Order: sequence, then C-alpha cells, then structure tokens
Amino acid sequence: MKKNDIVRNKIYFNEIIASNSFIKNKYYTIYKLKKEIEKPKFGIAVGKKIGNAVQRNKLKRQLRVILTKNKFLFPNYQDYIIMVRRTCSDLGYQDLEKKLEELLKELVK
Repeated sequence: MKKNDIVRNKIYFNEIIASNSFIKNKYYTIYKLKKEIEKPKFGIAVGKKIGNAVQRNKLKRQLRVILTKNKFLFPNYQDYIIMVRRTCSDLGYQDLEKKLEELLKELVK
C-alpha cells in the first residue's frame, strides 16, 4: 500500500470511527466515511488485546498486502478504517484474506 493511500491524521482517523457507519463480522469491523475525493484511503487498527507487538505488526503487514490486492473491491468516494478483532489472531494468511473478501462483498451490496 502506498503512503498516500493511508489515513495518517489521528483526528481524521477518529472522525471516521465516530461516524458510526460500519459493517462487521466475527473477524473485522470496517468503518467508512464519505468524502468528495474519489480515491479511497485506509487505516488499520489492531488492539493490544490481540497479542504482543510482534503479532500485531504481523497482522498489520498481512492486511496491507491484502488491501493492496483487493483495493478495487472498495467503493470510491469513501475512507475506511479496518479494525481487527481478537478472533483474527488464530487465522492464517489465506483465511484472513478470505474473511475480509467476504465482508467486502457485503460492503458493496
């Protein structure tokens, strides 16, 4: 994922979460906020309850790769925050990708 595709501003990050427009499943919660610029931006949040720093960073790295592959599935004119839930720590890479794609199909509907 490129640097200009990432939500970096903490205030804007929290604003997306505060919008209360979200979709979730057992593994992820995706918050979204409409905007005027066509290109979507993404943020990833992994809580400390998931595991130690090594496990959290591994999950974030894997999600960045998954997002880079599946960026075209996200509707334009919106920014997204993907929150990883505790159940993701047990999944492998293939399962992480599969569960996120399932949630994205619901998001598009």
